[in-house]
This record gives sequence, structure tokens and C-alpha cells, in this order.
Amino acid sequence: MSIYDKAHELAKAIKESSEVIDIRSAMKLVEADAESKQMLDNFRRSQMELQQRMMSGDMPPQEEIEKMEKLFEVLNLNLGIRRLFDAERRLSVVIEDVNKIITESLSELYGDAE
Repeated sequence: MSIYDKAHELAKAIKESSEVIDIRSAMKLVEADAESKQMLDNFRRSQMELQQRMMSGDMPPQEEIEKMEKLFEVLNLNLGIRRLFDAERRLSVVIEDVNKIITESLSELYGDAE
């Protein structure tokens, strides 16, 4: 089996994972409530704009970062949105773990960093 076949197999396993299923379920809950969806959409848009600015070297003022942190806290009071954020965080951990496994499999090529 080729590396690409394994990658597609991994992609399929991720799509079928409980983490992705939980994200889909939480998204349905959020989308069913217009106010929650709008709050989340506005937050994501602001978050993306902030990240793009930071990647271009434009560090936003501390007040703006604090405002986003407070908005995140407010959104976490919404049970549907909090459930979505938790599910996204769990998927992120899985992806980080998979990346670590792949990276560690190549460590002998470049020598152990330890």
C-alpha cells in the first residue's frame, strides 16, 4: 500500500472519528439557533482578521486581544458554542498527536533532538 493510500485511509478515519461527529452535531445545534450562529460567525470573522494581521507582522494592541479573549469567554457561556469549541479542541489534539507520530517516525533521519 502506498503512502498516499495510507493518507486517504487516515483522512477517512478522521472524518469518521467521534471528534468529527461531535463537531458536526454541535454545529447543527449552533446553526439551529440564529443568534448563536450569528455570534459564532462574528467571532470567527474577527478571529480570522486578527490572525491575518498577526501573520503579516501587524501586532494588534493588547486591548484588542483582551477584547477577543472576553468575547471568547462570553461565547463559552452558550452551551452549544462551548460544546463546539470543546469538540474542535479535541480534534486539534488528535491532529497534533498524529503529526507528532509522523514527525517522530522520521527522527532517525535527522538525529534525535533529545
